[in-house]
Amino acid sequence: MNETRDVVVVGAGPVGLMLACELRLAGVDVLVVERLTTPDMTIKAGGINAPVAQALDRRGLEPALRAAHDAAIARMMGLFAQPKTPAEPATSAEPTAPAAPARPRAGGHFAGIMLHADRIDTEDPAFADLGPAAESRFVDQQALEAMLAARAAELGVPVRRGVEVHGFDDDGIGVTVDCGEHRVRASWLVGCDGGRSTVRKLAGFEFPGLDPEITGRQAMVEMTGAENVPRGWNTTPTGIYVYGPTPGRILTVELDGPPADRLTPVTARELEDSFERVTGVKVHISNVISATRFTDNTRQVPDYRKGRVLLAGDAAHVHSPFGGQGLNLGIGDAVNLGWKLAAVIRGRSSESLLDTYSRERHPIGAWVLDWTRAQVALMRTDPRSRALRTVVTELLDTPDAATLIAKRLAGVLHRYDLGSTDPLVGTATPDFELADGTRLAEHFASGKGVLLDLTDSPETRATAAPWLDRVEVVTTKPAQPRDPLSLLIRPDGIIAWTSTTPHSLESALTEWFGPAQPPQLDANLEVSL
Repeated sequence: MNETRDVVVVGAGPVGLMLACELRLAGVDVLVVERLTTPDMTIKAGGINAPVAQALDRRGLEPALRAAHDAAIARMMGLFAQPKTPAEPATSAEPTAPAAPARPRAGGHFAGIMLHADRIDTEDPAFADLGPAAESRFVDQQALEAMLAARAAELGVPVRRGVEVHGFDDDGIGVTVDCGEHRVRASWLVGCDGGRSTVRKLAGFEFPGLDPEITGRQAMVEMTGAENVPRGWNTTPTGIYVYGPTPGRILTVELDGPPADRLTPVTARELEDSFERVTGVKVHISNVISATRFTDNTRQVPDYRKGRVLLAGDAAHVHSPFGGQGLNLGIGDAVNLGWKLAAVIRGRSSESLLDTYSRERHPIGAWVLDWTRAQVALMRTDPRSRALRTVVTELLDTPDAATLIAKRLAGVLHRYDLGSTDPLVGTATPDFELADGTRLAEHFASGKGVLLDLTDSPETRATAAPWLDRVEVVTTKPAQPRDPLSLLIRPDGIIAWTSTTPHSLESALTEWFGPAQPPQLDANLEVSL
């Protein structure tokens, strides 16, 4: 069987589904193929950062985010409400749930060194105007994937499971993808198929980086014997371990080299032995619900595009999961790429727009790789590394350092270099309430860009008129007084122009949204010669 599509996305994880939703929202004919027959329920990322939450909010998914977040909090209550030991039953004076952090929901850890919430300056300007979605941080990877799968189905995106890509031919005009029993002809192929990406390997992307030196194990289990094990992140002479925050979740990190075989099933005995080596506590695991091994292998392709093949997510970059950056990084790739690829396919922009995808996302990926490498360095058990860990722990107990790390964890410091000295250009748009009862984020639901004109300038509206098929103009006043600026915001929520930048609005519209649409003549208009 042969068929034709605009885009074939390989991989139906959160990154592939997010990209497919972005493409379909822009009117692109996209097909998603996935090797697995059912979603992967292996325990993975446990939360999302502010940019991801904001991106989903702009597409109308804030209620689903909130529901997933609340469900996660309820599960955590199940663990924190348990008595500490059989001899110490819980009392009404003891907390039954984790205390709600101050805005924003920050804290987290760096290399297992916990940040104290009272050290974080939540009034820092970087935390302002994030919108309600940024409060929904505890959304795990499975919940996000289910949310995006439902969204893809709502948009009519076909997702075919149990389909493996065996090869493809990029002839410079399009890509013919061999899916076993059938072939698909597409204009573009995007690999969102994870760290062992078939698409990346078949396309011949280079994948330089550092080899792993740790073995990590993460699992959801049923076990006994851990009643006196401290919860949260803990450092021991033999490694790092985590117990909680959800019931049955354990994680161990041993720095004696990578596993001999990452692909064999993780057994209860393996988890028991690793847990005992790191904690010194012997436990009995009666049931392994979900388990995985991981390493600190850190690699990144030099360019996210090769011909008509593009990569996103772990297919483009791999690293350890410390800090939960991988899921966020991949969703960021998808949000950045989706509207750009759609604009090229629909003929609104040239292929040069795709060059900005790698140019903008590669530095963010490189930062995440270094971020995770630094954490592994602080986890080592040798005396020098432990001395350094002591120093860093003291630093993170200061407001300045704790706030900086919290901002990094929240993702609010990410900025693209768009060639402007304007401090707003290249940053994520703020979200705030407007006088008509809407929020700015709600005006991105269609996938268009937004021209926010708080000056209500007729000249600005006239300049934007030829791009109204691609840009929504919002002139509603904010509910609270703000600087009277005009902002041109891309579909991915990135500010591309402000009324204080030296270049013109027209040039910015052309750069990011393509040539102006010629004005349409009224069919009923009489023209006299």
